[in-house]
Amino acid sequence: MNETGEHQPELIERADSLKGSTSTKSGIALMYNEETNNTYDVCLKLTKAVLTIQKMDVVCTSGSEPQVNHRTVVLRRQASGSLGLSIKGGAEHKVPVVISKIFKDQVADQTGKLFVGDAVLQVNGTSVEPCTHEEVVHLLRTAGDEVTITVRYLREVPSFLKLPLGSPGLSTDHSRVSCPLYDMGLHLNGNGNCIASSPPSPSANEPKYEKRWLDAISIPLMKARVSRYKAGTDKLRSNCFEVYVLDDDRTNILQFCSAAESTDWLQVISTNINELKHENIQLINKYCSSDDQIIHMGWACESPEGSAARRTLTFKFLALRGPYFHIFRRPPISAADWGQAETTYNLYEVLFKVHKLWLVEDCWLQARLYLGLEQSSEQQDSESLCFSILVGHGQSHTFRVELATDLAIWEKSFQRAVFLEVQRIQSKSYMCSSQGNVFCFTIDFGSGFTCSDGSSKAVLWQYKFSQLKGSSDDGKTRVKLIFKNAESKQIEMKELEFANLTAVLHCIHSFISAKVASMDPLTSGCQMFPGNNMDG
Repeated sequence: MNETGEHQPELIERADSLKGSTSTKSGIALMYNEETNNTYDVCLKLTKAVLTIQKMDVVCTSGSEPQVNHRTVVLRRQASGSLGLSIKGGAEHKVPVVISKIFKDQVADQTGKLFVGDAVLQVNGTSVEPCTHEEVVHLLRTAGDEVTITVRYLREVPSFLKLPLGSPGLSTDHSRVSCPLYDMGLHLNGNGNCIASSPPSPSANEPKYEKRWLDAISIPLMKARVSRYKAGTDKLRSNCFEVYVLDDDRTNILQFCSAAESTDWLQVISTNINELKHENIQLINKYCSSDDQIIHMGWACESPEGSAARRTLTFKFLALRGPYFHIFRRPPISAADWGQAETTYNLYEVLFKVHKLWLVEDCWLQARLYLGLEQSSEQQDSESLCFSILVGHGQSHTFRVELATDLAIWEKSFQRAVFLEVQRIQSKSYMCSSQGNVFCFTIDFGSGFTCSDGSSKAVLWQYKFSQLKGSSDDGKTRVKLIFKNAESKQIEMKELEFANLTAVLHCIHSFISAKVASMDPLTSGCQMFPGNNMDG
């Protein structure tokens, strides 16, 4: 193999092999504001590399308009007294007064200058921003035949203050008393069957307005991560997920009508993020030696050990590269950043463990859960979609991912990374003791287990991997290895003591797993090594 890794087998099974290639997608969602506890309409546009969040706004399409953000509109009241609009909101509820309905072909509609979602700022020159709902209704009722109102479209108007996009409009309940959270049409809308006469033709310089989706937030997916959980907690959001951007303090919480729609968007965005990440890995690996290749990297949420610390969940950037498993606080950008990992472990001395917390009898349903197409009630548990990295001295790190596909990719990537590292080093030795004597215990990919004298290096005993029949340990320093003698067929036990027993046991597991994997052509590819049979 050359140093570019040109002949290296496929590093991982890519995300699109499970979920499909990158996608473009668009649709309507709600943006949730945690500070105000309000939601407002947004339009999402997803490309391969960018998620664009658009907000609705009113724009001037022709004519001159001295004030872009404010419009002053003159309404000539109909004979019935109607202005052809309804309002919601009021200062008593700490929300603005907003036009929530405009009746077709009536006065407000015929101006072409008023829109659902407009906040009423003034009525006949009087500011209504500090007014209650009832006070604004009274002003509009008593404003005379010609009513001048100043409005501004709220790009982030709370969704409960206006009708859903595309709604045909709800009929006004005239028996309802005035309420800031309901359309107030009494004396404002009049008789719905009364149509105003055609207004005079506007002059050529009269400004014209339209509602349009305008780009508001652009999220580069290469720097993004997604999470269904509330920041720092193990609590799932309902039909929501958050899109985080590196070095951006904004919170982009997207809410959808159903869990299915939320999951669909989450999966599509995640697929595009994974595809960009895969391309980035390929680019980096092109300039790295075969011993320094990146197998996989990405974000995961770390759960601190012990239930008392569960409120301090934090995101970490994990990477499988060359001989190591790295844990970063933020993604490495430069070559120097790779040396700034929070923690680094030797791959062959750690153990990857998936948390299997649900059992499904139906194989088809199990397959769909594995692919992230469905979520069972069990999966809503905070411990679902988790994996642990067990390290020396009994320590561990537990990480949570968002989708079953992410979990599958991490599991396969870790298996591949360990396999390649064991094949690279071929053997690993540890100092140990037994009955006061110092020995050297060696695990070798080709020959199996060897114990030699610590000073003379003379071989005391040797067994193949296939001869190991069992083991037991005290959880601290001592282990008993049980072998079957190839000639006498007798069981032989070897008791050894190690300074870091956990690392040794994980190393044994890594070598045996790699030995088994080497027999699978899908895992080992074209790389075969001497002694590549289970007799070793």
